[in-house]
Amino acid sequence: MTEAQARSSSSLKAIASQCQPAETIKAIEPLGNGNVNETFLVQLDGNNQANFVLQRLNTAVFSKPELVMKNLLALSDHVDQKLSEGIPQLNGRRWELPRPLKWADGQQDWLEENGNFWRAITFIDNANCLEVLQDLQQARDVGFGLGMFHLLISDLPATALADTLEGFHITPNYLAEYQHVLKHSQLIASADAEWCIKFIHQRQALAAVLEAAKACGELQLRPIHGDPKINNLMLDAESGQAIALIDLDTVKPGLVHYDIGDCLRSGCNPLGEETTNLAAVHFDLQLCEAILEGYLSVARGFLNEADHHYLYDAIRLIPFELGLRFFSDYLNGSVYFRSDFPNHNLQRALVQFKLTESIEAQEQEIRAILERLRGSQP
Repeated sequence: MTEAQARSSSSLKAIASQCQPAETIKAIEPLGNGNVNETFLVQLDGNNQANFVLQRLNTAVFSKPELVMKNLLALSDHVDQKLSEGIPQLNGRRWELPRPLKWADGQQDWLEENGNFWRAITFIDNANCLEVLQDLQQARDVGFGLGMFHLLISDLPATALADTLEGFHITPNYLAEYQHVLKHSQLIASADAEWCIKFIHQRQALAAVLEAAKACGELQLRPIHGDPKINNLMLDAESGQAIALIDLDTVKPGLVHYDIGDCLRSGCNPLGEETTNLAAVHFDLQLCEAILEGYLSVARGFLNEADHHYLYDAIRLIPFELGLRFFSDYLNGSVYFRSDFPNHNLQRALVQFKLTESIEAQEQEIRAILERLRGSQP
């Protein structure tokens, strides 16, 4: 261990010991590969001691971290109550939710120290997450996991949650930002960039489809996760069943369509968003059907006529939206998304736009899947 690492370890232990006695802390190690918060696993000595997660929230992204925590507390209280009442759809399945732990005297839910905002939350043990779906059963379980999360919070009033990321998933805003950046970008044009510009121009009317439906009252605000990529679903290490949806900082009022679209965007692109094989990028219909089958097995009951009507639009919109965000950041000098090489965000944008093309080419098949599953009995 280097001197710098030793200092860092000592500092982390000093923070963690304000949540658990220092003598019980066996080790502190980095956890996960997130790009926003700094996350560590605190391992404790003793058979009766449960390990926990220590996180330093990125206040550049979450400018009001106390509201993030209040959302998490409201969510935890609500889900605890629902689980205590019993959820028939779980049918004995394990289900967990990361919960905040108390600090110091047992009264604090977070710790502010030297300009940093820390929290401690429960650790979900004996579980794994996926970067790529390996089979249809995993896809069904991922869909079930998102559906169970939505079911558990479907009767939590949206007004009980703060909007901690204003503008997030508001596609018309991203389009307006892109148009502004495009006018002022100093990047030299390339064939790929020109293709992206043409692609966006041809589909700019698509941007408002969900927000317009919300504005006229067809779609309603509900509590949503906000970022349910498949690697935020935890699967039990032994059974392979979905048991948790993690990374809850983005929980806020929104449209469930954002969550459904994002889950399908990340789950139905077998090559992932970092691929360079653009010719092979495609939206996998079998994975799409399996995810939706799992989702609707628990979520069908709280989706209304209008919700079903706009599901295809959500599936098409979310990869377009992410591609728009990647391309805007590329034009702006890659100041938001971490990039590993100069054209990284351009490459990411191309992947999302190719995925959008694949969805469009299979519109009839996707709509047929949606209609078939809509008519299926739970």
